[in-house]
Parts: sequence; C-alpha cells; structure tokens
Amino acid sequence: MIRTGQAARRFFDARPGGTRGAAATVNGFTGSSIWHSIYAFPPTSAAYWAAGFADFAKRFGPILDGFDAVNVNFALEVHPTEIAFDIASAQQAVAALKGHWRFGFNYDPSHLGYQGMDYTKFIRVFADRIHHFHMKVAWWGHGDGTVGVFGGHVAFGDARRAWDFRSPGRGDMRFGDVIVALNDIGYRGPLSVEWEDIRMDRVHGATEAAAFVRRLDFPPSALAFDAAFEKKES
Repeated sequence: MIRTGQAARRFFDARPGGTRGAAATVNGFTGSSIWHSIYAFPPTSAAYWAAGFADFAKRFGPILDGFDAVNVNFALEVHPTEIAFDIASAQQAVAALKGHWRFGFNYDPSHLGYQGMDYTKFIRVFADRIHHFHMKVAWWGHGDGTVGVFGGHVAFGDARRAWDFRSPGRGDMRFGDVIVALNDIGYRGPLSVEWEDIRMDRVHGATEAAAFVRRLDFPPSALAFDAAFEKKES
C-alpha cells in the first residue's frame, strides 16, 4: 500500500503544468477484522471491538507514515464492510490512529443515508478530513417491505429492496444541503460522480449526472451577509 502512495506521487508530479510535490489524495478501503461482528450476536464485548481498531491502527499506521513521506493523504470511503461505516466508527478509527493527519475520508453519502444517518453532519464532524467527494446517490423506503437494510441476499435493482443506488437527482438525498456544508468547511476538491443505477442506461445516466452536478454546484460567497447593503461614502 505504501507503494500506492509513492505511485500516486509520481503520477501527480507528471501532470503537465502541475506543481511538483503538491498534496495529493488516494481514495481506498481498509477492510475490517471486526465487521462480521456488526450485529453484536453472539454477544460481543467492547474489548473485542477495541482490539479490532487496534489491529487496524497497527496495520495502517505505517502506511500513513509512508504516505506522509511523499505528501499524500489517504481517504477512506466510509462504507459497510470497512473499519468505519458510520460517524461513530469513523471517530473510533481516527482515535485508534491517534489522529494521524494523513488519514481522512472520501465522502460518499450514498452509504450513509439508507442507514438512517445524518449524512450532512458527517461533513461538519470531519471538516478537516474530507479529502474527496463521491457524488453518489441512494434511495430508501421504496421496497415492498420484504427486504431490509441488510439487503436480503437479493440483487441490486430488485423491486423488493428497501434501498438501492440511483442516478444523481433521482434519489432521496438532499444534495443542496451537502453542497452548502462542503462550502461551509472550505472544501475545494472535485465533485466526482460515481454512477450506479441498474435501472438506467449508462450513457443517459452519465449525461444526466454531469448536467445535475453542474446545475447543483455553486461558488461560495466571499462577502458577509449584509455587506451588499453597505454604501461607500462619496
């Protein structure tokens, strides 16, 4: 994994017109030795989970040090099956790494909303660790009541599912709130569309998604709210 950071460094430094050595970001996953205990049954102790986070820190701490040596950040996509899958587990992951400043997040709200989380709050809680943004969409509460959040071992696109991924603009996510929060924390990275919608043609979806993101995004104001009412003295 350290080699991935080194490769990213060489890749970004090769960009024509770019600034050599400028901070870069690698998105990825970490896995988890304790994901299988998500349901806490058979009964699972806090000590068992703590050992899982300690194992994660032991494995990933040296990787982050390697990334730091080449000025590269690692952005974990908070996601089921990973060491961090919601706000609480993300906080525990940061704590396990003793706040290592190279550890941050690829913010993807599609994995948070259907869990019942406040996905906009995630941005504000981890304001200094949002390194990348996946513009990915989910909807939930549209199934027939026979398949729950865990997916029921049925395929994406099955009408029975409680949640599914949709094309941007067609889900249940308040992306207006998301853009405001990202602007509030000073995020200046890309709005990267990760498109998944089993019900839609890909070319149509890509075209639609690009237009949606352009329409949704806006630059933040550089003025105080009432500054527009100020008049210069003649």
